[in-house]
Amino acid sequence: MTNAWTFEGQPAALGDTTVTLVEGTSFCVSTRTGDIVSGGAQGVYHADTRLLSRWELRIDDVPVEPLQVLSDQPYHARFIGRTQPRPGRAESTLLVVRDRYVGGGLREDIRLRNESDETVGCLVNIHLASDIADLFEVKVGRVQHVHDVDTVTEGSTLRIFSPSRSRGVVLRTEDALVAPGRLSFRVVVPARGEWSTKIQANPIIDGEEVQARFSAHFPVQSAEPAVRFAAWDRDIPRVRTTHRALARALERSREDLGSLRLFDQDKPDQPPTIAAGAPWFMTLFGRDSLLTSWMALPLDQSLALGTLRRLAELQGKKEDPITEEEPGKIPHELRSGVQTQVSVHGGSCYYGSVDATPLFVMLLGELRRWGLHDEAVDELLPAADAALRWIEEYGEKQGPIEGLLWYRRKTDQGLQNQGWKDSFDGINYADGRLAKAPIALAEVQGYVYAAYTARYHFAVEAGDEETARRCAQRANRIRRLFNELFWLPDRGYYAVGIDGAGRPIDSLASNMGHCLWTGIVDEDKAPSVVHHLMSDEMFTGFGIRTLASNMGAYNPMSYHNGSVWPHDNALIVSGLVRYGFVEEAQRVTLGLLDAAEEFGGRLPELFCGFDRKEFPVPVPYPTSCSPQAWAAASPIHMLRSLLRLDPWIPYGQAWIAPALPKEFGELWVTGLPLAGERVDVVVSEDGTTEVIGLPSRITVHYEPRPPLSVLVDGTGGHADDRNVEELNDDEQRREKA
Repeated sequence: MTNAWTFEGQPAALGDTTVTLVEGTSFCVSTRTGDIVSGGAQGVYHADTRLLSRWELRIDDVPVEPLQVLSDQPYHARFIGRTQPRPGRAESTLLVVRDRYVGGGLREDIRLRNESDETVGCLVNIHLASDIADLFEVKVGRVQHVHDVDTVTEGSTLRIFSPSRSRGVVLRTEDALVAPGRLSFRVVVPARGEWSTKIQANPIIDGEEVQARFSAHFPVQSAEPAVRFAAWDRDIPRVRTTHRALARALERSREDLGSLRLFDQDKPDQPPTIAAGAPWFMTLFGRDSLLTSWMALPLDQSLALGTLRRLAELQGKKEDPITEEEPGKIPHELRSGVQTQVSVHGGSCYYGSVDATPLFVMLLGELRRWGLHDEAVDELLPAADAALRWIEEYGEKQGPIEGLLWYRRKTDQGLQNQGWKDSFDGINYADGRLAKAPIALAEVQGYVYAAYTARYHFAVEAGDEETARRCAQRANRIRRLFNELFWLPDRGYYAVGIDGAGRPIDSLASNMGHCLWTGIVDEDKAPSVVHHLMSDEMFTGFGIRTLASNMGAYNPMSYHNGSVWPHDNALIVSGLVRYGFVEEAQRVTLGLLDAAEEFGGRLPELFCGFDRKEFPVPVPYPTSCSPQAWAAASPIHMLRSLLRLDPWIPYGQAWIAPALPKEFGELWVTGLPLAGERVDVVVSEDGTTEVIGLPSRITVHYEPRPPLSVLVDGTGGHADDRNVEELNDDEQRREKA
């Protein structure tokens, strides 16, 4: 099998003059004129395959002059332009409007409007090509020539198909002269009148033509993506604030997360999953989809449920060194392109991720805290137990120190680094040397700690004292190991990892901020951790860098060694709030929102880590995904963190104690899904807070949740702390006996 996942360089750059439309696993990247220019990464994609690699409109053999691009939905754009002036006229009188709809293929409506008193005749050509390239070929800039592409014309239909790849595209229109590589229309536009046509591009997958979701024969508003997005837009919560940057960022989050949802066409009643991001990651990713679903919980809990269910279906069943599948392991990535081998799951899975498995258990526990989908959560508990068994039976045995979760790839086809910083140079020592596997990452130990904590609470609720005791013991053990082995007392921060010789990987990196989020950091060490995160070496003014500027591998223009990632910062904000560092959390949040404003309200996957004092605006990273799922979810998670909203619905309690920056002013959240109801949260400028509509069985505490000193720090109520202490005392007495 050709491994499509092991490329560890950077994807092809698209530039800042492109327009990206997204719907499920389909997307389109074009210029701002609407043209798709061959030779680069632009195109119409579906099922990890480029259906169209060229799509250029010419009127009388001349390009259209662009005027404006309007995009009211993630899957739709209107490209407005005009033709060149006709002979004898100083200005153009022919308006050109292209309405493009992406979803399972392409629909394009072209309209010419004559603003003169004379009839206009012209020749309209669409120059097109299809290289039927696999997404990964395009991503790395190594598109292979497909030798057996057949082009067949019949009436107004053009069919392009490769038997060897079993992929292709069918173009249908009316009144066109069809030839290989071109659709032609001889057009007469009456004075003050219009001419229009519709073009449909349907994908061919596994030899069968598939209908694009926007049919040229039906109104756009009745198409499945339009109906789904309208329902999403109607049902999700709304936030009202006078802070412009927050309002814009949350609005873009709503649009982008809605567009990145993935639906199983064979199971229309199932909740959606979430794709990682456009253009290169329009598929389910273990780590990305789990963290995005977590951060989006205040918006829509169905994303978490759908993601958990789908990942449970794909959970490892056997040992396979090529795909790195192992029993209980949660996959890293699902693909369906021509370079991947089709499996019984409807795609090809790669399992080279060390953190997706504990994150699966964490998210299941968090979903339970919000008080929805109780039966479904219980159904997924066996998958969570299988995930914990993988940690114990496989993950912990990859390195020299028992009790830590390690990674190392199984063959040279796998990813070298398998945490979220998964580029080949993403994990390094302070002097810049690259760390080699096996590696135990700092944040991953925090995820494991939180996973066992979550499973402990499931056991307590079920009255399963044996499982509760065991999970408490394992969680306490990994917390103790982490704080003993990863802490660098002479430097005052945690190592990013432990290498195969048991030595700390001593670079100062953002990973330890995730450890604040999960609560594995000892209270006495937290102030020093926060000091380093907020230092000039780490905090740029727009966000916290992935790697400190005084480290040997630092490069503000790198992917993982000095850039700023919004999702990374959002989790750090949550950790700062958790340990009581509210002012620092506010600074990071406001910095990211300032960056979002410069990016038009949309936070990209990452941006360069230059200091704000040097460059007063954030510098884009050229190959950053946009929209990108966990970046889109970041403003939601930061707002939740600053609201200090902590539901614990199974125990009938919820905490909320807003610590919002004064810049936010008065804030209203309406329609928040909680405990099976839709509630409103009102925060006045002086901090007075009211929760409206919560069931009477839920007690609301308008104060920060008290810091918890034992295992369940951050994930439970007071009574359960005493239970854990008693269970641990029992265990210690039994060991002594």
